[in-house]
Amino acid sequence: MSFFKKLKDRLFRSSSKLEEGIDHIVKDGGLGEPEGAPEPTPEHEVASEPTPKLEVASEPTPEPEVAPEPTSNFQEGINPSNKSTKVVLDHEKVSEPVKTNFFKRIIGSKNKSQIIKRALDDEMLEALEELLIASDMGVETAVRVTANLAEGNMGRRLSTKEVKGLLANQIAEIMDSVAKPMPIFSKRPQVVLVVGVNGSGKTTTIGKLASQFKMANKKVIIAAGDTFRAAAVEQLQVWGDRAQVPVLTAPEGSDPASLAFEAMTKAEEDGADLLLIDTAGRLQNRSDLMEELAKIVRVIKKKDPTAPHNTLLVLDATTGQNALNQVEVFRQISEVSGLIMTKLDGTAKGGVLVALADKFGLPVHAIGIGEQIDDLAPFDSKDFARALTGSDN
Repeated sequence: MSFFKKLKDRLFRSSSKLEEGIDHIVKDGGLGEPEGAPEPTPEHEVASEPTPKLEVASEPTPEPEVAPEPTSNFQEGINPSNKSTKVVLDHEKVSEPVKTNFFKRIIGSKNKSQIIKRALDDEMLEALEELLIASDMGVETAVRVTANLAEGNMGRRLSTKEVKGLLANQIAEIMDSVAKPMPIFSKRPQVVLVVGVNGSGKTTTIGKLASQFKMANKKVIIAAGDTFRAAAVEQLQVWGDRAQVPVLTAPEGSDPASLAFEAMTKAEEDGADLLLIDTAGRLQNRSDLMEELAKIVRVIKKKDPTAPHNTLLVLDATTGQNALNQVEVFRQISEVSGLIMTKLDGTAKGGVLVALADKFGLPVHAIGIGEQIDDLAPFDSKDFARALTGSDN
């Protein structure tokens, strides 16, 4: 199963919420049209020629009943793919073939499926904006997306499928510039510091990254810097055994900054390509814990002024708009270089990733949608936008 298929299947809370909302908005005030019917001129455009009015003769003089012979020019001008035209041609004796064809185009064939379309107007845009805000996209980003959607589309009659496709395009456009893999430098060891609040999924993410880098033939070492939580160390050791990656630990309650320094020395001696340093989860509003993280960064820089070469902030998608506050604080302390968002499979707040990209422009390296090693994958803006909106385009 492709990661996009997994993403679309597991992002069901966000995508179903948006999909159901879009469907409701379109149906509320929309009209049924035969599938494949020509699209009317948008309200803001003026047609170059007025639509001709139907004129019905009062009492036409009866003509001799002679079946009309279609000329070769008329036959050549017919589009064989037009089903309604085929109906006319299949009948050898039709007294008024042009009129029959004309009215079939107006009312549509009974066999044609009906689709609901609604003209894009201010009321519909406002409803879409509220729907995007409800998906935790944030007010500013939701306004930006709907404003871009309106450009060139006001007055158009749109189906649910078309609205989803247009929204997906606008979201992908915002996300394109931040969809970047974590850079790999020639510097050895490349020090990767992983930070985030309690329960964001840092430890699991480090294990998955280590395993994937190992499979890419990189020599990896993990430093279990969460010295206050025994379970975090044990979890990293399980991942280390699975990936055949060494995990450096320290006694419970010891100084994590000292462990980071020693891990850098060990990684240099062993010629490691990557050193992944775990840190204890901390709330962004706890100044004492944030100062401890700042100390880890200072100690790392004493060993190597260019380190850490990557500082990855792991965000839990279920926190919604609170993720914006986390980015603000962690950037001040640790110079965050990229984001990884986890738990997108368990929330209706997937839109917050769009808000993060729009506000901060930080690279989004990867997203997680489960506990398995292949449930963490590089971020793809178009796949994410399609999965979020439920678009098949």
